[in-house]
Amino acid sequence: MFNKQKKFFFWNLKFSKILLFTPIFILPQILNNNSVVKAGLEFQWDQDSGYRRLRWHQKDDRKRVRNKIFFFLRPSDRKTGLLKVNMSIPERFDSTLKKEKISLCQVNIGGFESRTKCIKEIPADIEINREEKSLDIFPYSPIPSSKESYAVVFKLFNPKRKGLYQFHSYGQPVGEITKSYLGSWTIVID
Repeated sequence: MFNKQKKFFFWNLKFSKILLFTPIFILPQILNNNSVVKAGLEFQWDQDSGYRRLRWHQKDDRKRVRNKIFFFLRPSDRKTGLLKVNMSIPERFDSTLKKEKISLCQVNIGGFESRTKCIKEIPADIEINREEKSLDIFPYSPIPSSKESYAVVFKLFNPKRKGLYQFHSYGQPVGEITKSYLGSWTIVID
């Protein structure tokens, strides 16, 4: 009789350990839902040879979250100095843009060992045209065609809708009257 009780006690103890430790091992895997796969693919609706893809970086890609977006103008993106940078803002990008939260700066593009950050602010006049959904940036001195990278930086709350948002950029080179196409940034909000 004692032997049967002893067996039952050990079986009950093993069963209680399983019931106790199983949730401890499974719960972190359930809570840490990293099943979202980030693809390095950018899709363009209207594929033509005139499209140029520009680099960008954002701190957070979730909707309705405070975000900092860097729209890069690398040396390979600009052939000459720029007097003016124009950005067309997507119609469905329903985030509030404020002049104080938009800046132009010389930037260090981050990687594995460094973070993306502004090195030096470039003084500029910024005009937001809400009817045409565009943004004009007039730096006090032209953006040079040197080896440094520059960025237009937005500090804002992400839109309510998730999706792809495409910003087109145009620049007015030094010595010319018309603006020319620099490229497009396609940002992702999940």
